[in-house]
Amino acid sequence: MSSRLWLAVAFVLASGASQARAETSMIAVTLDQAKIARLPQGTATLIVGNPMIADVTMLKNSKTMVITGKGFGQTNLIAIDGTGSLIEEEQIQVLPAKTVLVLQSGSSRISYSCNPTCMPTVQLGDDNDVFNKSGTQITMRNGFAEGSVSASMSGSGK
Repeated sequence: MSSRLWLAVAFVLASGASQARAETSMIAVTLDQAKIARLPQGTATLIVGNPMIADVTMLKNSKTMVITGKGFGQTNLIAIDGTGSLIEEEQIQVLPAKTVLVLQSGSSRISYSCNPTCMPTVQLGDDNDVFNKSGTQITMRNGFAEGSVSASMSGSGK
């Protein structure tokens, strides 16, 4: 066999291997953050295996999508064309933020966001009491900032 033929065979094998890797690639997203990614060409519909782990939105008049991490774990994303044919399937993995410090005491867990100063935050898996109190305070604070929380509620966030 000539060297050109060997080169052509090697190129075809390498191309096939890289396509197989692309079909099983992993998209990593941080919990509570969004990531912009390219849509596979010809995509008409996106399907997310578990929408509690990630949310995917196709941007109008664009070849991009927004992937938002909603819960820890891994799920799949399927892109299909207008005829319902599979274009591509990818894995989405939602990871915790690297700036979160978790304090565990027995079964109680409290999270802090540390970047660079540590402040309480609400994370999946936190103690229910801490989660509810912090969540209520965050909601009230945001309401005050928007001007939608009445003055009568200001004393109830103890």
